[in-house]
Amino acid sequence: MSNIVRRGIHYMPALNAAKGELVRALGGAKATSTLLGVPLGHNSSFLQGPAFAPPRIREAIWCGSTNSTTEEGKELQDARVLTDVGDVPIQEIRDCGVDDHRLMNVIGESVKLVMDEDPLRPLVLGGDHSISFPVIRAVSEKLGGPVDVLHLDAHPDNYDAFEGNIYSHASSFARVMEGDYVRRLLQVGIRSITAEGRAQAKKFGVEQYEMRTFSRDRHFLENLKLGEGVKGVYISIDVDCLDPAFAPGVSHIEPGGLSFRDVLNILHNLQGDVVAGDVVELNPQRDTVDGMTAMVAAKLVRELAAKISK
Repeated sequence: MSNIVRRGIHYMPALNAAKGELVRALGGAKATSTLLGVPLGHNSSFLQGPAFAPPRIREAIWCGSTNSTTEEGKELQDARVLTDVGDVPIQEIRDCGVDDHRLMNVIGESVKLVMDEDPLRPLVLGGDHSISFPVIRAVSEKLGGPVDVLHLDAHPDNYDAFEGNIYSHASSFARVMEGDYVRRLLQVGIRSITAEGRAQAKKFGVEQYEMRTFSRDRHFLENLKLGEGVKGVYISIDVDCLDPAFAPGVSHIEPGGLSFRDVLNILHNLQGDVVAGDVVELNPQRDTVDGMTAMVAAKLVRELAAKISK
């Protein structure tokens, strides 16, 4: 790890160790969801508000308007279910002149620091979708092999280099699929896709499920079985997978999306060992209806945390 990376995340080993020690002392946990904020927004192609999302999501998770029990009965105040190691100081690191290539390495090393402390598993709060590439890469490298990825999104995010930026949030899954990090990539909720997006999917063998055929695909998608023969399952949720009626506070508003219950049915019924995940692309600057979309993102995090923890 470079010196600048060490300086940027110098606090994390001690904090991760403390969290890991606490969970191990409590006993009984095989996997604990661990929040890690990555407030990165400069790779957004339209609006950069997602950089402000992690604190809004945390605030909504613990909002007094709801209790701390997930739908499947897990108690989030139990540190064996959910813990938090804070944010990677993205802007401070960028202010030191760190370019995107090295910044992706910083994010990946931060994820690996979480995974160093068994039984902690990273649940990453974005930030724009560019963060999924270094996170998935780090998870695969740390586990020693590929994972299956379930990606819920209005867009495939697989341009080779959108507007010339290889690290654009619209190119993250092209970067993911160029490596040996993923066996199967399933993209669900797609409803804004170009000819390049379809060509890239064919090139990389991506399984795309578009909203125009969702009624036909629903049964399959609500009964997924993933992760057998690989190192587990990674779930990436872009909040704009949801119809804007449910989540208007996003940068790219695309009507005709999934309902919130559609997403929960897919998540709850999934069979597989979920080893990590992310929730990205909440834009607080557009979340003008009493923080409704932050609450939606928070519930996605809550239910994903329950899926990861064991």
